[in-house]
Amino acid sequence: MWWEVFQSFLWIAGELFVLFIAISFLINLLQVYIPYEKLEKYMSGRNTPLAAALAIVLAFITPFCSCSTIPVIVNMLSRKMRFGIVMVFLFASPVLDPTIITLMAVILGVKVAVVYTVITTVLSIIIGFTLERFGFESAVKNVILKSQMEEMPTKFDLKYATKETIALMKSVFPYLLIGAAIGSVIHGLVPTSFITTWFGGDNWWLVPVAAIVGIPLYIRLSTMIPISQIMIAKGMALGPVMALMISSAGASLPELTLLNSIFQKRLVVAFVISVFSMSTLSGFLFYLI
Repeated sequence: MWWEVFQSFLWIAGELFVLFIAISFLINLLQVYIPYEKLEKYMSGRNTPLAAALAIVLAFITPFCSCSTIPVIVNMLSRKMRFGIVMVFLFASPVLDPTIITLMAVILGVKVAVVYTVITTVLSIIIGFTLERFGFESAVKNVILKSQMEEMPTKFDLKYATKETIALMKSVFPYLLIGAAIGSVIHGLVPTSFITTWFGGDNWWLVPVAAIVGIPLYIRLSTMIPISQIMIAKGMALGPVMALMISSAGASLPELTLLNSIFQKRLVVAFVISVFSMSTLSGFLFYLI
């Protein structure tokens, strides 16, 4: 049985490694063609729908986790960019990673990836402007940091793409291994009947529970993909899986610590409630769809 677990681990880890390297390298290679300065200019304009759409585009093309998004957020705020637009980017960036969404399409199916992208995009926009509407802009502290976007290449650069891919792989690879290990153990040792009995079916309470469990954890989407694949194959409902995936990617204790340095407590609390709401609503929507 343990030999089967090991074989499963090698297969899952190998598949994720090859896919992640290939997709990450391609994305980093194409960074030169992304007009970041123009994106920021239009995001600061008065055309709200356009600014929101560009915030989503920027969130999609910047492969940052929840923690590494913070310097970009601070840079946006220091440039007096509209608060609601900044919040849209804050919620969308860690959950709309192009590499992970591609992995999701390959492993969980194109339909799941498309629905996930649409739901997280719409909810990010709604939550971002809702926080602005309720006046949370006044809860931002005056902090200035250097933006990671300032380090993007200005010309076609194979060396940069290779360097960034290796750096990203170094930071993500441990989480890929963890995800592959947990997924292989679940696949080989956890009975299918246990998963279907306790985590399957249409038990609505599983969605908010999964959302709550995911928030304090620092689990990257790259870790959750192989775990989700096995859990779904074992009979776990898609709703709780997605709620756990979104809440763990959207918030974490390290990120909350960083946010506490730039936001007042009431905005940090509002952020946690928003991530919980986003992941819970997403989970229920996956049930319906």
